Amino acid sequence: MTHKTIQRHITQSLRSLLAFTIALGLVYPLVTTGLAAIIAPSQRAGSLVLAPCPAEGTCPPEIERAVGSSLVGQLFDAPHYFWGRPSATAKPYDGMGASGSNLGPSNPALHEAVAARVAALGPTSSKVPIDLVTTSASGLDPHISPAAALFQVPRVAATRGLTKERLETLVKEHVEPRLFGLFGERVVNVLALNMALDALAPQADSGRR
Repeated sequence: MTHKTIQRHITQSLRSLLAFTIALGLVYPLVTTGLAAIIAPSQRAGSLVLAPCPAEGTCPPEIERAVGSSLVGQLFDAPHYFWGRPSATAKPYDGMGASGSNLGPSNPALHEAVAARVAALGPTSSKVPIDLVTTSASGLDPHISPAAALFQVPRVAATRGLTKERLETLVKEHVEPRLFGLFGERVVNVLALNMALDALAPQADSGRR
């Protein structure tokens, strides 16, 4: 191979490197980001859920603030709120540490964790929905099944001073259908449900934990 041939190959390689760097490192990200802003602006911004600042807050009530994401769960463990699916992350619903529990059905640790979660739900004569006592694959699931939401109605109704019938109606109003009516299961977004609950019957203690 001659010196000119080697030089030609190197030149072609550098040109290809430059072309692909510009196309894939600059043009492609800009195009996809721009399309995302047009097609799915909410998802592009993290699917943030906004709400007015509270009257006693540090910002004016007319200014909206982010209270969570519709795609990432958050911890609700106060009795006057609906609780979400347990998180498998060390810090509950930590997006930087998303992972499943990786515990098989025969693992004693899984049985102990489920038993503890059942006990935390308190005495009940109803069958506990499985998604209230087991974690999801990501550990960040923001949804629960309609059955899991309805299971919690007696507790929330008692602490909020609402009738069970009114809360059951609220839950049913927040059931999200299957995708295109075919894919997945019907679910309830816990954050959206709790925000509607606060609007329906505000608590003196507005803390969520």
